Parts: sequence; structure tokens; C-alpha cells
Amino acid sequence: MVSRALVSAGWLSGALKAKIAPALRVLDTTWYSPGGKDARKEFEERHIPGASFFDMEQCRDQKSPYEMMLPSESQFAQYASELGISNDSHVVVYDYDSSGTLYAPRLWWMFRVFGHNNVSLLDGGLMNWMKRGLPVTSEVTPVKPEKFRVTLNRSLLKSFEDIQENISSKRFQLVDARSGARFRGPEPKPGEGIEPGHIPGSVNLPFSNFLTKDGYEKPAHEISQLFKERGIDLTKPLTATCRRGVTACHLALASFLLGKEDTAVYDGSWSEWFHRAKPEHKVFEKRNRA
Repeated sequence: MVSRALVSAGWLSGALKAKIAPALRVLDTTWYSPGGKDARKEFEERHIPGASFFDMEQCRDQKSPYEMMLPSESQFAQYASELGISNDSHVVVYDYDSSGTLYAPRLWWMFRVFGHNNVSLLDGGLMNWMKRGLPVTSEVTPVKPEKFRVTLNRSLLKSFEDIQENISSKRFQLVDARSGARFRGPEPKPGEGIEPGHIPGSVNLPFSNFLTKDGYEKPAHEISQLFKERGIDLTKPLTATCRRGVTACHLALASFLLGKEDTAVYDGSWSEWFHRAKPEHKVFEKRNRA
């Protein structure tokens, strides 16, 4: 099955056998928090044949105090070019996570923000690719650098100032993709110096709700019901947020699958908001005290 945003393992396997590369470029975007497992080493040990490693830690704004901010247009253009991606490439992204997919939707969104819409996500990720007995390799395929031009699509990106202004104007719906506990506040700190909580007026719809227990995207009618249950109107402007601007991209993907292609993502998300917003613009659920 192929859709605008998703490709199945069967489709990708067939496309690779048909050798439609270099038009097809497959990217492994597995990422772990610094100090954790080594994603690049895992890639070198096993990946989809022909895939290249897209290092999310390298291709970000490393000068920002926040965790996963977008790189500059020129940085992204250079990084993509060196991976053999041109504006004619069909890019397929995946990661290796026990949930099926975790970080790949972030890269799917990044390509779209930078003006490249011919990008798809491997439904089910590497975990399900391997469960199906499809091949992996430790061979790294050399790629020839290409020319990749970037055109920033600002409509898919929201800043701190945009979210701040929206608290009073309510120009768009704001949906938080973190777990309910991190949204409400009782869960322990998700990171040093950042308490759980949320932006006033935001609605909680955890990204994990969009995935089946086997790690695939749920069918469209189930995704649609999830939005309806939270009172989210997909005919109106929508922005997604989360902890660091990563799982918010699951929400952008889910709405895209329903035909809403203009869902924006607040890049800084809670990690920026927690540090920059006024105290009255941060909602914390009261803790039970002994």
C-alpha cells in the first residue's frame, strides 16, 4: 500500500528490488538521547539495504539552548545534498524503535518544512521490516552528493511568539502530543530542569494513540475518531506541540493522512516554553502533598 505520506514494507522492498534509485533515497533517522545507545553504531550493524544514516543530533541548531530546534536552511540543504538527495528524490524515512516509529515523523516534517513534499514514512519502521524477514545489511552504500535546494514553508512552523500571541487571539487550535501524565503534571520530570505541565488552552492527544499495538499507523477512521473525541476540528487551523518538537510531528502526520496538510508544529515546544513563558502562561496540576 502506498499513500502520500506512508509506504509499506512490501512497497519499499519491491521498489528497492526494482532499483529505482537514485530517485529513491532511504534514510534511517534513529536517535537516542546523548549518553544513551549509539544510533550510528546500530545503523552500521544493521539497516535497510541502500539506506543512509540521517543524524538528527548533527542536523539541528546546535547553538540553541533547546533540544531539537530546526537547523538553518543552508545547513539542511548541505546535509541533504551530501546524502545524495536532490529535489527530484523520493525520500523514505524510518527509525528503529520498539513503538514502531518514534523519530522518523520529525524528519518527514522537516523535509516538508524545507519545501520537499516528496517524502514518505515507512509504516511500522525497521522493527516491523525485520519481523517480516526482510533483508538488513551492515554494508554502507556510497552516495554521490547532489544539489538540494531549500524553500522554507513557514506555514508549517510556529515560534514562541506565535504561541504566545495565540493564548489571547486563539487563531489556531493547539494540541499537545505528550503523555497525559506529562501534560497534566504528576509524572516525574522528563528532563533536567523541566517540570511537566502544559500551555494554556492546549488539548492533550498523546502520539502513541495513533499507533497500533504492533507499531503501525492506525486506519484513517480510527485516527479521525481520536481527533473528534478531543474536540479537534480539522477544518480549522491546527498546531502541534510536545516536549521537544518531535512527537508533535506524529500529530502532523496523522492529520495529513486525513487530508489536512497544513498542520504546523511548534518547534521549541514545552522545552522552550517552560524556560521562556510567563508563570501565568504555564499550567501545572497540583501535586498531592504528604
